[in-house]
Amino acid sequence: MRQITLIDQTIREGMQFQGVMFSCDQRLKILEFQEALGVDICQAGYPSAHPKEAAMVKTLVDHAGQRGFNIRVAALGRAFLPDAKILVDTGITDVHFHLHLPPDTGLQALENTFSQLIPVVDFVRTARPDAIISLAVLDMGKTPLNQLEKGIRILGKNHLVDILSLPDTSGIMAPNQVMDRIGHAAALAGDMAVSIHCHNDLGMASANSVMGILAGARVLEVSVSGIGERNGIGDLYLTSRILADQGIQTGFSHDNIDQVREYYEFVDDIVREQTGQGLIHAATPVFGQAAHTHVAGTHAQHLYGAGTTPDFHLNLLCGNHLVKKYLTRHHIGFHPEHLPAITAAVKEMSIQKNRRLTPAEVRKIVRFSD
Repeated sequence: MRQITLIDQTIREGMQFQGVMFSCDQRLKILEFQEALGVDICQAGYPSAHPKEAAMVKTLVDHAGQRGFNIRVAALGRAFLPDAKILVDTGITDVHFHLHLPPDTGLQALENTFSQLIPVVDFVRTARPDAIISLAVLDMGKTPLNQLEKGIRILGKNHLVDILSLPDTSGIMAPNQVMDRIGHAAALAGDMAVSIHCHNDLGMASANSVMGILAGARVLEVSVSGIGERNGIGDLYLTSRILADQGIQTGFSHDNIDQVREYYEFVDDIVREQTGQGLIHAATPVFGQAAHTHVAGTHAQHLYGAGTTPDFHLNLLCGNHLVKKYLTRHHIGFHPEHLPAITAAVKEMSIQKNRRLTPAEVRKIVRFSD
């Protein structure tokens, strides 16, 4: 089974979601969830934003070390020397940089820009010989192919970074486009691992993230409920589960659904408190209420979808099978020979009221049928 590296960016990317702020205690709890669930790397913050932000990242590094955690703590900064010094001072070994390359950057200018990375990388590797360096080059969806190819060759030739992160920062790409671009990049990258980071402006982030890994990326960047800038990024649970179903292991314990739900609800509560709106809503895959409900009779015959605790609603679309499951679910006793009449009455009342029925209304129908 192919193994990839999983970076959970709930903390760093999450603070770009409507200005949400995670306290130090909240970050420690998030780190503990990530450790328990088998996440490889926690991207813990952006230290150059403020000295207290740097102190919080250092606290997470120390916490993980003191408790012998397997998870590695990372942080993000700009790809220049002042940020590199701040990142190293936090004690992280996973140093993540980002660099914006305008689409009209010429090839010579590109080479000059990457050459300026050399002293930054030399500083990090001297200060932290065990450092793993990642560079996010913005933005994959708008970068011309020849510019991307040139950049990969320069980075690979000089062994400037260990991981090349290719974000669809604008969130404009479709899965087939990500597949083509990442596949091409991974073929050129050699020993340098390609990482995928997709934004959700068009609702494609999780699908694009999966396609990037299938195309050859070896690192996955995601978050709880896809929390992140604007509409967010790829979803931690969905991507790891889909990849596992296709024989690609992330190490994430997606089968421990109760603990995953606890993690998701912890983050959701923070967001709801600060913004007035949560991340988990009725139609949220797996964790939303609607994921577990069935209305059409054919859907009640098998466990469709990702839900594990099915629920049922009765309107004019119901059939005998679904009504029977509904009655059983709500502990409403009935005579089996009355089931067709109950179903017919449910349909008729639903049409009259132009809505689904409540359990009390269904109980009333059953009583009249006896």
